[in-house]
Amino acid sequence: MSQTPKRPSSGTTQQAEPAGPPPLRLTLAAAIAGVEGLAVAAWGVIMCFTGGTNAVLAGLLVLVLAALPLGAAYGLRRARRWSRGPALIMQLLALPVSWTMLKSDGGVIAGGAVLGVLAIAGLVLLVHPATTDALGIRRTA
Repeated sequence: MSQTPKRPSSGTTQQAEPAGPPPLRLTLAAAIAGVEGLAVAAWGVIMCFTGGTNAVLAGLLVLVLAALPLGAAYGLRRARRWSRGPALIMQLLALPVSWTMLKSDGGVIAGGAVLGVLAIAGLVLLVHPATTDALGIRRTA
């Protein structure tokens, strides 16, 4: 008596685990999102401890916002399709912040330059065909 393997019912969806490590571009995109997320979280912690009640509330809000790039980094590292959207949003939001920092004076200019380079590199990595293929995103002609 032979048994046939059970197939999942049509109502369930399963995401196939990637075979092997993710491509380098996907790993780099995850690293960029992670660095940005850690920077936002550090900014939130600094805000919580360097000001009054309003600064603490603003710092807590910034800490909550740090979840966007950190979650995207987590998903990108595990090659999850959903993670590309939050990562793209974070890179697009970083561009005007970077531009504003570049128009400032003092040490903020260097931070703006680093943020701008990270944002542009992140965008390039996230729209690269190897990244979209690794995430299972279908490209249309």
